[in-house]
Amino acid sequence: MRVRVLIAAQTLELLEDRGGLVKSYRVSTSARGAGEENGSFKTPRGRHIIRAKIGANALPYAVFVERRPTGEIYSRELAARFPERDWILTRILWLSGCEPGFNRLGNVDTMRRMIYIHGSPDTAIMGKPGSMGCVRMHTTDILDLFDRVSPGTPVEILENV
Repeated sequence: MRVRVLIAAQTLELLEDRGGLVKSYRVSTSARGAGEENGSFKTPRGRHIIRAKIGANALPYAVFVERRPTGEIYSRELAARFPERDWILTRILWLSGCEPGFNRLGNVDTMRRMIYIHGSPDTAIMGKPGSMGCVRMHTTDILDLFDRVSPGTPVEILENV
């Protein structure tokens, strides 16, 4: 399997190794567009891999901060108490760039930037940019994708196709 994120279309495609489409999901990438620089809050382009899968045994809507479960379960009440949080829920696929000088190492390192494919609240709008750099998915979609991929799965993020 391999993953392709299409920023312009705001979709994530799960593909067979030979290119056949297995499934397509609506996503939300960065509200600031595409870019690789640390601190840009943009979605990095290029070739990546899934470096780690986090949250395999977590409940749906489990809240994560710095890749660790907080013990909270997302709810509207919790969101109202913490309106400033960038919600990372349910599962995390931590990405690592594969292109030194473009999305790996130095000031453009995807993994050090903590760029993930992760779950988000069901109220988050998919199909429209809105994240702080990561690729956001609804809970049912991240649960499905998480079970279909492994560490080392290639992920290509394309700005325009």
